[in-house]
Amino acid sequence: MTELLETIELQTHETCEWSVIWMHGLGADGSDFVPVLPELGLDPSISIRFVFPNAPSIPVTCNGGYVMPAWYDIISLDKNNREVDTAGIVQSREQIRILIDREKEMGIPSHRIFLAGFSQGGAVAYTTGLTHPEPLAGIMALSTYLPVPELVAEEATEDNRQVPIFAAHGTEDDIVSIELGRRATEFLTQNGYTCQWQEYPMSHSICLEEIQDIGTWLNQRIASH
Repeated sequence: MTELLETIELQTHETCEWSVIWMHGLGADGSDFVPVLPELGLDPSISIRFVFPNAPSIPVTCNGGYVMPAWYDIISLDKNNREVDTAGIVQSREQIRILIDREKEMGIPSHRIFLAGFSQGGAVAYTTGLTHPEPLAGIMALSTYLPVPELVAEEATEDNRQVPIFAAHGTEDDIVSIELGRRATEFLTQNGYTCQWQEYPMSHSICLEEIQDIGTWLNQRIASH
């Protein structure tokens, strides 16, 4: 049985109408993106909960089998390609689906739940969001890629064919090349999705301009509902 992940949770109001489930990158933890929240510039009237799950610790082949927080195993690491453990991605997808179900039990419908992720976490956000059987509010894919495009192609749901997508990448990224990020958005565009693609002069990281753009995007998505 899949267990509920440990999470850090912060919310803007006592009762919330929206949720963001935000996945960290390889080797990090749920606290990684907590500091960006004040910089988003969200409309203070928005009642939103941020859920930052901790990935389980597993051996990561490309790092010599070292055990670290990871959403799935990476077999080989190349800036322009990845060989990954598909079963691990599917397992992480199930864990995020459990968190989505928990948010629904707390009164937030799926169409008001955003998925976000950085690097490995973004790969899980893409895979989970595009194949989720209920409509979601949006996907934020930061400095990331589509790890198994064929899985998305086979299991993509019509419920999320129109899901808003914000994809961002650093032009100087030497961990996940910007080419991998562009390739993901090209795949999605070719399959009928609409992506807002942003590039920033940075490495494998985040910057203030990007955080503010995320906040603007969230404000717009929520205001449009």
